[in-house]
Amino acid sequence: MLLSMQGIQSTRAENGQKAVDAIKAARRGDYDLIFMDIQMPVMNGLDATRTIRKLKNPWAAAIPIVAMTADAFSENITECLDAGMNGHIAKPINIKLVVKEIRRIKEERKQP
Repeated sequence: MLLSMQGIQSTRAENGQKAVDAIKAARRGDYDLIFMDIQMPVMNGLDATRTIRKLKNPWAAAIPIVAMTADAFSENITECLDAGMNGHIAKPINIKLVVKEIRRIKEERKQP
């Protein structure tokens, strides 16, 4: 709902496996970014990210992934980045920080 208030369309996956399945089935351009919760049932966000990074489709394997978690200690952030995530946002969510992170990733993707 917070994203839609900013004019951003989103799709929700109830767990990490469903997120992986959605990206496997997606075509280039279907998604621009993944906000990945770390603590999810079936498959956690770290394992889901690692699985996405190993996909054969180069677009899907490279999609930006940002962690959204209550764990904000430096070791937690490092763990997310080591799993292949592109960023980290701590909960509770501040929509201004989310929009700022979206812009940061968008600018990074423009650079050669």
